Amino acid sequence: MSEMINNAEKRKELLKHMILQLHEGKAPQEVKTQLVRLMGKVPYAEIVEVEQELISEGLPQEEVLKLCDVHTEALKGAIDHTGAKGASVGHPVHTFKMENRALAWEIETLNKLYKAVSELKGDNDIKQIWFDLKSHFSALMDVEKHYQRKENLLFPFLEKHDITGPPSVMWGKHDQTRELLKAAMDALSQAESISVDEAKTVTELVLQPASTSIEEMIYKENEILLPMCLDKLTETEWYQIYKQSVEIGFCLYDPQAEWHPKGLKQEEAKSVDSDRIQLPSGNFNAVELQAVLNTIPFDLTFVDKDDKVRFFSQGNERIFARNRAILGRRVQHCHPPSSVHIVEKILADFKGKEQDQCAFWINMRDRFIHIEYFAMRDDNGEYLGTLEVSQDLTEKRRLEGERRLLSYDE
Repeated sequence: MSEMINNAEKRKELLKHMILQLHEGKAPQEVKTQLVRLMGKVPYAEIVEVEQELISEGLPQEEVLKLCDVHTEALKGAIDHTGAKGASVGHPVHTFKMENRALAWEIETLNKLYKAVSELKGDNDIKQIWFDLKSHFSALMDVEKHYQRKENLLFPFLEKHDITGPPSVMWGKHDQTRELLKAAMDALSQAESISVDEAKTVTELVLQPASTSIEEMIYKENEILLPMCLDKLTETEWYQIYKQSVEIGFCLYDPQAEWHPKGLKQEEAKSVDSDRIQLPSGNFNAVELQAVLNTIPFDLTFVDKDDKVRFFSQGNERIFARNRAILGRRVQHCHPPSSVHIVEKILADFKGKEQDQCAFWINMRDRFIHIEYFAMRDDNGEYLGTLEVSQDLTEKRRLEGERRLLSYDE
């Protein structure tokens, strides 16, 4: 019978009919059995299309949201991924999936802890298990960055391709998960002393719904959303998502590999970049970067691989005088003849990879000054230059005890 339903429009009409049956209260397993008997497998893209059409035809979005998990349950094991595209390491979809893998591990660990709670007797000590639950839920809170990248980077591009309903429904599920996570963290934080019976109740009514909500979203993403996005978005759009992802951050996974679409021309890649300076761990515009470099509480001077001074910070209280006349000048010419041999030795050791760092400290006008030199290298270990870091440690050396309360220095 499934071979007869080989027309996309007929399949979508049948799928639409079955989803409406769910909304009328038919049991998910009954609908699933019927779906598999008539259709075999449902192409992942058609699920999104049908949901979009139902909303367009007047089915309230709130109703779709309310029964979203019922749809997913009925479709589990019946989704066809034939012809689905893959994503290389570093691609935003690969990153989403790796984050989902990390989240799934946390949930698997939580499920074991839930089981341990259910097996406790009335006089058992709950403290360690409760601490472990809190620790893993703290990790799950990192899902916020995962959801924000979907909402603020992925969904806008789907909307450009006229896919608006499903992202809105999924965003609604994000908000439900956020509420569940907040309730779970509140319950875990407030219960300093909790009985075994109370722990079982909180686990069943508060904790499990929160982790299950994330688990169900992982399934929706991996099985439906991400394969569909790979079909719809262009490489230029993916590159825009990739470049901006670092502004939001990542969830329980730190992507190390850089990614650049093979078919994207260099000119197109440049046009994707904003006026912000993109770095692996964040970004600045030029004004922000200058403010950061001038705010950090030490002096910086950068000497490039050709021994020329290229930059110095301009903080409020410089330790050693600098002026822009030294920019482009060989660093050897910026030191008195008596100390040039030391400069040459440091540079030679850095360039020869014999050393990566050296430090000096001196007393100057009743101040204790620490001066440190660092070899700067690229990912392949090649020498890029030397960074000089000078810091006045006089006041810090006088610190004793602790300061745990807010107190502003005069």
